[in-house]
Order: sequence, then structure tokens, then C-alpha cells
Amino acid sequence: MEVDPRELLLSLGVGVGLAAACGFRIFLPLFALGLAARAEWVPLADGFAWLATTPALAAFAVATALEIGAYYVPWLDNALDVAAGPAAVAAGALASASVLTELPPLLQWTVALVGGGTAAGIVKGATALLRLGSTATTGGAGNPVVATVEWMLSALVAVLAILVPLLAVLALVAIVYAGYRLARRALRRREPAL
Repeated sequence: MEVDPRELLLSLGVGVGLAAACGFRIFLPLFALGLAARAEWVPLADGFAWLATTPALAAFAVATALEIGAYYVPWLDNALDVAAGPAAVAAGALASASVLTELPPLLQWTVALVGGGTAAGIVKGATALLRLGSTATTGGAGNPVVATVEWMLSALVAVLAILVPLLAVLALVAIVYAGYRLARRALRRREPAL
């Protein structure tokens, strides 16, 4: 099987972008991917056609709504950040593997775990730090704003990953850097009070 470098680069962009979006919200990017695959905008790798089935789309839609809503519950948002870390890495790897159509299975999963899992983990870590900074500086009152920005960024990055993959990767780098800077600034302001 000969690998087309352009197709591989495009698949990597889609995969890493979707994985990063999983770092903001786990199910929204998988829902977007399933819809895009159903509309035949994104080809899926062998064994991943189930992502575009009606039961999977219904499950992703319900899970997306529940996840977004749960982040608006004051004490639950921080608890979800802890539980969502490993789940985001797994979802990121799954999203990446599902679009890597040009690779043999062993390489496909290796790239998905290293690239997709890492991208999701970095974004999840940055958002957890941002929420921690928000909780520390506002007593949790700013967390609904953080939750809103997170799900909106998840949707934006997922759509960009599907439509303009390389732009999604660049947007991801900018978003993570901005989140990191905001979290550091918030924690620095809090330190003297401690």
C-alpha cells in the first residue's frame, strides 16, 4: 500500500485537530466527526464506520449535551476535569485513528496514541489549569464563562479540523498558548494572597 504524503498530512491535520478539540470537550468533536463522515466530508479508516451510524450519532448528541451542561454545575466542573483527563486522551486517540486512512493498523494506532492522545492531553491540561485559576481567583464564579469558552472552542476547532485541517492545528497552538498564559497570570495573582 503506497501512502500519498498529501493525503497523510491532511489526515494528520484532521486527526490532531479533532483530538485537540476532545481536550476541550470529549463528545462534541466525536459528534462532529460522525456527522461529517455521514455527509461524506471525511473518510473514515477501516473499522470506524460505526462513528457515522444513527445509534452512535444519537449517543454522541446526548453525551455532548450532558457534558456541556455538567460543566455549569459549580462543584461538578472541577471533578469532571479530573475524570475527563484520561477520557479526553482516549477520545483524542480514537478521533485521530479514525481518520488515518493511509496507514497500516499498527502505525495508525501508534500515530493516534502519540499524536492524538498527546494533543488531547495538552489541551485538557491547559483547560484544567485555566479552570483552577478561575476557581482560585473568582471562587468559581468565573467558571461558567470558562465552560462556555471551552465548548465553543471545542466546536470551532472540530469544525476547522474537518474543513481546514492545517488552520485547526495553528488555531490549537494559539489557543493552548493563550490558555497557558491566562492560567499562569491568574495563579500568579493568587500567590501573594496565600
